[in-house]
Amino acid sequence: MTVSGASVTPDALDGLSLPERVALLRSRMAAVPSRGETASVRIENSDPVEPVHPGPSTQRPTRQRPVLPVPSALIEVLPHGGLVRGTVASVSGAGSLLIGLVAAVTGAGGHVAVIGQPRFGILAAVEMGAQLSKLALIPDPGPDPVEVAAILLDGVDLVVLGLGGLSVSPTRARAVVARARSKGSTLLVTDGHWDGAELRLDASVHGYDGLGTGRELGRGRLRGVRLSVCARGKAMRPRTVRLDLRSENGRIEWHAEKLEQNPLSIAVST
Repeated sequence: MTVSGASVTPDALDGLSLPERVALLRSRMAAVPSRGETASVRIENSDPVEPVHPGPSTQRPTRQRPVLPVPSALIEVLPHGGLVRGTVASVSGAGSLLIGLVAAVTGAGGHVAVIGQPRFGILAAVEMGAQLSKLALIPDPGPDPVEVAAILLDGVDLVVLGLGGLSVSPTRARAVVARARSKGSTLLVTDGHWDGAELRLDASVHGYDGLGTGRELGRGRLRGVRLSVCARGKAMRPRTVRLDLRSENGRIEWHAEKLEQNPLSIAVST
């Protein structure tokens, strides 16, 4: 693990009891500088995001809340134009979405910790604009990754928590949500079940560019990926956006292909 110059390797955590792991992580957290002002100031002072496709039930303007940045192609499907600070959101499906969210926050100067994701795509994150100096990776957090995430909420703008297929009890989830709210940090959970997440994002791949056609199908250099991202929330209608992720001038850029709302079909699939 590397946090702005302070490092904790997975080997350093081996053989330690949970209290000892917590104490070690807390000592390293003391070395973390204050949260990235670039992300906080620029986003919190932005104008409120207008609702997408306003109808009879969406005429009232959305109340502004402080958010963390996201790839620009995702802004319109999120009710506040970003990941709301002090909340818990969940991400599932194609890994490009998670990597893009991490890249957007670190690229704007925010600090991010990724827990329990040993196969996190660092190269892809850099190609999407991530700043590695703002990124902490904890691939093996030990037997209680939720506790590690709760500690890191004290000093990191965004904490990504891989649950490894586990389900977090409602009682514990509420305690962590309260901590995130009090610290103004955002928790992003994946690979498991978290009851009460304010926002749920699901990404699926619906095509590739550059792999040939006909007899050449599956050959060639991958130039782009087409994603479909659905956003669901407690106080919003489900929204879906189709995205093109393309390699342009050494970077992966996000382009919105199509925006649609189809609450009926989403309700059937849940």
